[in-house]
Amino acid sequence: MQTESQKYSSNTADEIDLGRLFNILLESKWLIITITFLFAVIGVMYAILATPIYKADALIQVESKNSGVSSLINEGLGDLFTQESSATTEIEIIKSRMVLGETVDKLNLTTIAAPKVMPIIGKGLSRLSGEQTYIDVARFEVPNYLEPEAVTLELINADSGEYQLLNSDGQKLLSGFVGELAEKDDWRLFVRSLKANGGDEFTLSKRSRLEAIQWLQQTLTISERSKQTGILQLAFEGEDKQQIKAILDDVSMNYFLQNVARQSAEAEKSLTFLQNNLPQIKATLNESEDKLNRFRQQNESVDLGLEAQSALKVIVDLEAQLNELTFKESDISQRFTKDHPSYKSLLDKRDTLLQERERLNRQIQKLPKTQREVLRMTRDVEVNQQIYVQLLNKVQELNIMKASAVGNVRILDTAQVYAHPVKPKKSLIVVLATILGGMASVAFVLVKAAFHQGVTSPEEIEALGVPVYTSVPKSEMQLSFGGVGKTGLTRKKKNDSTGLLAKVNPADLSIEALRGLRTSLHFAMLEAKNNIVMISGPAPGVGKSFVATNFAAVAAVAGQKVLLIDADMRKGYLQRSFGLKWDGGLSDVLAGKHTIEQAVKSSGIEGLDVITRGMIPPNPSELLMHQRFRDLLDWASENYDLVLVDTPPVLAVTDPTIVGAQAGTTLMVARFGQNTAKEIEVANDRFKKSGIEVKGVILNAIEKKASNSYGYYQYSYESH
Repeated sequence: MQTESQKYSSNTADEIDLGRLFNILLESKWLIITITFLFAVIGVMYAILATPIYKADALIQVESKNSGVSSLINEGLGDLFTQESSATTEIEIIKSRMVLGETVDKLNLTTIAAPKVMPIIGKGLSRLSGEQTYIDVARFEVPNYLEPEAVTLELINADSGEYQLLNSDGQKLLSGFVGELAEKDDWRLFVRSLKANGGDEFTLSKRSRLEAIQWLQQTLTISERSKQTGILQLAFEGEDKQQIKAILDDVSMNYFLQNVARQSAEAEKSLTFLQNNLPQIKATLNESEDKLNRFRQQNESVDLGLEAQSALKVIVDLEAQLNELTFKESDISQRFTKDHPSYKSLLDKRDTLLQERERLNRQIQKLPKTQREVLRMTRDVEVNQQIYVQLLNKVQELNIMKASAVGNVRILDTAQVYAHPVKPKKSLIVVLATILGGMASVAFVLVKAAFHQGVTSPEEIEALGVPVYTSVPKSEMQLSFGGVGKTGLTRKKKNDSTGLLAKVNPADLSIEALRGLRTSLHFAMLEAKNNIVMISGPAPGVGKSFVATNFAAVAAVAGQKVLLIDADMRKGYLQRSFGLKWDGGLSDVLAGKHTIEQAVKSSGIEGLDVITRGMIPPNPSELLMHQRFRDLLDWASENYDLVLVDTPPVLAVTDPTIVGAQAGTTLMVARFGQNTAKEIEVANDRFKKSGIEVKGVILNAIEKKASNSYGYYQYSYESH
């Protein structure tokens, strides 16, 4: 079961400390401001250099489909050519390959021609400099057997308009002049106009007709102004004002013409049907008239009585109405099912007329046979004549309709290009770029803090089971020596001496903290096997060399006889703090080239001697395992009150574990905000596995930040 402290710790870990996050951002304010400013500058540059995109629009009215000559035709025929057309249907017609394909062919949109400029910013620079080039290609044909690829048109002479066409390998394909058709093999090129200087180049490429139509479909936007108004707004965007206007005008005209052609085609189709059936109706009429005449001649011109004439008139009217209902039924059957009220009403009316015709037929049967035959033949003549006359009238009406077809589409506004570009929206781009920069910088700071949470307080280290002996604040004077390296030491140049902070400013807060370490270390060494103290760290750049040199100086000033050994034979540079040379140092003693006495150098501070690293050897670890190193430490332990050994980082090399086996006390330096708790824990485990106990940790280069409430001024009381 969890203890109360564990539960509290777990709950705290799950909470988001908004105050700490705000303080982290506050610490990185200059980084955030810089990144945001850079994004804003990029946004401004893009807004200035981006190619302006212009917009053109046109307005089309789509009325309900009507012939426009309803006053000249009867209601029955008018219904056949009246139909509502939804805006969605008309939009799809406009975007069809039938309409857009005509525009592609007329404006040669399968050819893509553009000047060769620098990528990304080339167009913008040309526009700002006023040296824009232009090309208008009316015809460009390439051999069918070649794969589609871009070719280069190079203007040779701007005055004469001479140019040459080159492939991707620089081979000449053809040459010609502006305004003339150039031909060679299967290559054909007609440049209508060209504005450029001699030597300028253009890129020409060919795309399929379908690709050009798809490009139009994607770029062309069509919308209905208001619902059910039938007013369609067409819009097109592009870089070339003249081209987008020409495209929009041509699309509008093509749509208008196809609509008129469609109306005329409907009338033509009906007219063809009627004209094909007229001869048959006329033949039937002639045949019925001949039968009636022959019968009358055979029966000596029999006339109908009043009753028969009355019945004949009614029957003819009934037949006319039945024929009219047949026309209407053919139309209404395309719109409704037989269950629809309108369709039912038509069927009921036809049934009534059929019943009436049947009644009249029964009444006619009572007439004499001769009267019945004359009545029947006369009825056939009258009905066929009526049908024939009606069809002749329809033919005339359809001829008028075909000749006067105007369609149901009207172009209200032709294409017009806006005076100002619609893209890019410069102010919006700058604002968005600035916001994006701010968000990106904030995200970067927070992610960096989340993934690299260096220790910022002694409590975090002590939670790992390792005590913290002292916390050394970052020194402003140390920074002023010429720039801070990762080690905590400062230097202007690689070989320059940087000075020693304990000597230059012994009252500095960092030195005060090291005096506190001197007291803590005194008690820690009471039970140690010798007076040798090894100072190491988990990783490079923690400032262990800074701690070692200044602590050695503090101990020497306090009256102890101190020997400082630079055991980092790979990259050690303790000699710079004392103005010494690296040669004749530890590696030379371990290699047997120098004696111990020859390697010991005076630091310039009373009571403090230094052994530098010496020449960089190829095998530092093997040298440290040699008996000479143990002899050196034994000699130093006997002749000095305190021996400080500065070693490389334990997570980088094995040298510290070799030295730590000989040292009585081991200290580890961790850097504030840089070393994570995990690094310190792994470094401590590395020492433990080698049988070395880390007595304590020195938290170096701490600074009072907004993100942590820990202050270092409380550690300066040791000297008082």
